[in-house]
Amino acid sequence: MASTLRRRVFGNGNDTPTEPSPAQTPRNQSPVRPGEKVKVVHKRKETRKRKTTGIFFLGSLFGIIAAGFFAKSNDLIGFEFPELRDLSMDNLFEILPAGFVKDMRELVNGERDFLESYDAFSVGLKVRSEGLSSHHPMVLIPGVISTGLESWGTSNESLPYFRKRLWGSWSMMRALVMDKENWKRHIMLDHTTGLDPPGIKLRAAQGFDATDFFITGYWIWNKIIENLASLGYDPTNSFTAAYDWRLAYPNLEKRDQYFSRLKAHIEMAVKLDNKKVVLTSHSMGSQVVFYFFHWVASEQGGRGGDDWVERHVDSWINVSGCMLGAVKDVAAILSGEMRDTAQLNAFAVYGLEKFLSKEERAEIFRAMPGMSSMLPMGGNAIWGDLDGAPDDQPGQAVSFGSFLNFRTNQNWTIPKTNFTVDDAMQYLYDTTDDWYRDSVKRSYSQGVAHTMKEVTSNELDPRKWINPLETRLPLAPSLKVYCFYGVGKPTERAYYYRSPELGALTNLNMTIDTALIQGDVDHGVVMGEGDGTVNLMSTGYMCNKGWNMKRYNPAGAKVTVVEMPHEPERFNPRGGPNTADHVDILGRSNLNELILRIAAGRGGEIQDYVVSNIREYAERAKIFEEE
Repeated sequence: MASTLRRRVFGNGNDTPTEPSPAQTPRNQSPVRPGEKVKVVHKRKETRKRKTTGIFFLGSLFGIIAAGFFAKSNDLIGFEFPELRDLSMDNLFEILPAGFVKDMRELVNGERDFLESYDAFSVGLKVRSEGLSSHHPMVLIPGVISTGLESWGTSNESLPYFRKRLWGSWSMMRALVMDKENWKRHIMLDHTTGLDPPGIKLRAAQGFDATDFFITGYWIWNKIIENLASLGYDPTNSFTAAYDWRLAYPNLEKRDQYFSRLKAHIEMAVKLDNKKVVLTSHSMGSQVVFYFFHWVASEQGGRGGDDWVERHVDSWINVSGCMLGAVKDVAAILSGEMRDTAQLNAFAVYGLEKFLSKEERAEIFRAMPGMSSMLPMGGNAIWGDLDGAPDDQPGQAVSFGSFLNFRTNQNWTIPKTNFTVDDAMQYLYDTTDDWYRDSVKRSYSQGVAHTMKEVTSNELDPRKWINPLETRLPLAPSLKVYCFYGVGKPTERAYYYRSPELGALTNLNMTIDTALIQGDVDHGVVMGEGDGTVNLMSTGYMCNKGWNMKRYNPAGAKVTVVEMPHEPERFNPRGGPNTADHVDILGRSNLNELILRIAAGRGGEIQDYVVSNIREYAERAKIFEEE
């Protein structure tokens, strides 16, 4: 496996990757050859019982904040029931369906079997056996679900949770079930300031413990950390730059001095090791890195100058980066919904709404301005219009460009025409509170810069720093950018909406039309291509085309793309070593190997490996080279 994988991704010394043998394909390799295209086949999962159990559990206890938005709803938690002894079982049984405990015990036992059978350090030991060792200092920048948030408040309502995690631990679950309103007050930021509410002080946990596991039994960065350790890494030459993902990016610096601390740590690492660092980011963390590149050079930020990245950063490993946002963010903020809630059965919907309603979920999402950084960028130029979208498929009945759709001939109060992404964004701003609209517009921008002059001007506008379609890569000609992301897992791309049920006590204007099951529409949700969470146009456009344009990459930084087809093991709760799921990809074997080779200074061996149709889609996007 290892030798064939190296031939396919790293090459054999020639310009053209060596093709795998036509003999039997081992289960941890892709049968797709470089240059071939893959067709995404949308199939229903066969493990329906596990999916229903997991979705209900997470929806009820988390309000789908973790499960529905940033992880797989069917297998997020494999937990040990003794941890929940402090909970009132009477309260739990009001939420949980009959048979839940038995089903979850079966799930956790299966997860343990897979963990025990998997040699966690195997990738690192294999790479070390080839003579490779730690070379560049490593900085890990996690995504939204990865970082735990702990309470440091000393007010009466906070004292019971002092230094306990209210995100990413069993303390969170106990607080959510037993003290929901107080938990909401802690987790939601102040509407006016976007900072802590009075008397509340929640901070990001620090160190490797902040990101290795979400809760007991559910790893995030742990496998990467284990394999880095096998190569010789430890806390002296690697560092996790955890952050409070609820904050708008400007407030990360204002409240926590996050970017100043990150800059100082990188400078110290370079000084001590006399080698440039490698930044490894995942999901939202890739947006944070891109913003940091602008902040650190700007006179409005770190004042490091345009050559700071060139002097301090060797490589940026962008894993599953939502560079152009995620369309499911619109549904989550608009109505507190997404596929995972839309496809629940009636009994599960009742339990979920009783515990944490759609309106409450939307309220929580809106009060976390960092979440709105992932609203889709590029507008209709990237996501399409009512006449078509770049990623439309042949024979597709309704274009993906028709993003929010409404059935006619229904007795509903709904818009008269379907919405594109641009229309949906405007509707979101028009129908939400002023404080939400203002907080988003003063922190972010979702447009497109079509000329070098615009891009250059945008360097002076911090709102643009998050958007790679309005700003550029650093002026660092020796910087290497590696884009590693999953493909082949159905991902939310469009929706059907309706007005709320008559008599429903809600302030929401619209909800997903979950009764609609027809053709490509499953409970009001239309699926496209991606990694299960982030759309292919977001993970792949900039890597395959955008950063090949002069205005977006004026220094000519080298960009290498490796796509990873989703090939999960059928009975593995986390998909196994070949999963390409948005979160579980962090445990994928060849992703870990690629990261280790870059860390060891051998990233130059890695070659492009693109199996999706992203380059065709990118050419169809209405963004062009400046003449």
